[in-house]
Amino acid sequence: MTVVLAADETGALARAAAALEQGAVVGVPTDTVYGLVCLCSDAEAIDRLFAVKERPAEKALPVLLGDDQQALAVVAGPLPPAAQLLMERFWPGPLTLVLPAQPHLPSALTAGKETVGVRLPAQPFLRALARRVGPLASSSANRSGAPSCATAPAVLDQLEGRIPLLIDAGPTPLAQPSTVLDLSASQPELLRPGPLRQEALAAVFAVQETDGGGTTRQRGRPRA
Repeated sequence: MTVVLAADETGALARAAAALEQGAVVGVPTDTVYGLVCLCSDAEAIDRLFAVKERPAEKALPVLLGDDQQALAVVAGPLPPAAQLLMERFWPGPLTLVLPAQPHLPSALTAGKETVGVRLPAQPFLRALARRVGPLASSSANRSGAPSCATAPAVLDQLEGRIPLLIDAGPTPLAQPSTVLDLSASQPELLRPGPLRQEALAAVFAVQETDGGGTTRQRGRPRA
């Protein structure tokens, strides 16, 4: 049986945090669609998340953050200027950035790759939860191949009994998965359009900058 708690219910945050710290997979609201989360440092919990939604192991999981500083716990090296620019413009919000991953992350999280997707969601409960327990491995709260869910009842239709706890904050504002932009290579690549379209991202990359020598240069635009 899945217990459902309202996000504004007294003790909901503490209960969700305790469940995560015990290795559980929890259903949570985001600003995009409802998600499944677990501690991104817990390899066994990540395996449970894959099992809950029957997700293929070759698909990496993005990480949801409580604040932008938590990105340093999962992203390797200093953040590139392009990432900093996009974070300032679109975070919190529906933009997932793919960046080089810290080598200590569980291989199941990254699907054995050297990159990781990170996002700061515009959902107060979820950010508070991540600030309390640390960055969260995530995936949409639905069975693999089934439609994503914009409401808690829709999550229960697919996952009742598969997760111990579901936090209900009402319908998600955007009702579609985040935009995914890969910044791990020299040329940005738009992997999934989502709520932020290519034009919005290109407008940021087209900002002109002047270096110390007075030369104007333009950032590379994302390719579809």
